[in-house]
Amino acid sequence: MNPENATTNISVVMATYNGERFLKQQIDSILNQSLPPTELIVIDDCSQDGSLRILQEYASKNPIVKFFSNEVNIGFVKNFEKGISLSSGNLIALSDQDDIWVVDKLQKLFEGIGDSLLIYSNSELVDESGKSLHKKMSDIKNQIGFNSSLMFVIGTWAPGHAFLFKRTLAEKCIPFPSIVAHDFWLAFMATCYKPVKYLAEPLVLYRQHSSNTVSANTFSKSKNKKKLSRVEKEEKSRERMLFLYQSCPSERIEEKNIYKKINESYQNNSFGNRVLRFKTFFKYRDLILAYKNKSYFGRILFCVKMFFKIDA
Repeated sequence: MNPENATTNISVVMATYNGERFLKQQIDSILNQSLPPTELIVIDDCSQDGSLRILQEYASKNPIVKFFSNEVNIGFVKNFEKGISLSSGNLIALSDQDDIWVVDKLQKLFEGIGDSLLIYSNSELVDESGKSLHKKMSDIKNQIGFNSSLMFVIGTWAPGHAFLFKRTLAEKCIPFPSIVAHDFWLAFMATCYKPVKYLAEPLVLYRQHSSNTVSANTFSKSKNKKKLSRVEKEEKSRERMLFLYQSCPSERIEEKNIYKKINESYQNNSFGNRVLRFKTFFKYRDLILAYKNKSYFGRILFCVKMFFKIDA
């Protein structure tokens, strides 16, 4: 997309909940972008700290800050969905409450999105004080461009805090489903129509701390998180694969047929389904396992594993 020939109308949507410690620094980094957003939509999800006071102060002083407060807690996924629905820009960027945006983040994403529905960038990891941890997201996660929905069969890492996407994509994705994360859903649906672009340059300082809703795994997972049994994991995998098969548009004939085969092979571990699963994964291993960044032999071994077990 050529900035000189396009209308720059960017909505930034931020979901907040008890984020007073870092909120001001993030809002300031958004308002001070070299390519300023048209509006900053902030949806607070019943914060109990000083977040409301901070947001009211910004909204009273800056007309592009539009602040809404939920009457009941709806969770961050539905909070982002609500914010997107209330936004008006033809381009949308999602914002966490505790990051810091590089000053030209929106400018570079805007210049790079072109005909794609979604673009995302690398991120630099920082600690609670904003000090660099000397790691980029790409050092610990395989971040790539995505040109096929089959690259989402096993999983991806295209984090929403680094997104810029077109409203036409949002219209295809809302309401957000509960079975997958909102950023996974947006990126998956984007690849059903156009390739997702990736900028290797870090444009977000991604803060790591013990209160992260989602982190880059630099903090241990909650001890209270329920550990699923193998049967429960397989059932979740079946539900997820059925959902992806149903969501893949019928006009994507080849991908739809491949998802159909995988979904059928996930129904049970009969010998026939094991063979179908192995053959399908093996044939399309370079696409399905692109995110895993495995070696040639590693991809073959993964396909062999799929003969014996169902995996998400």
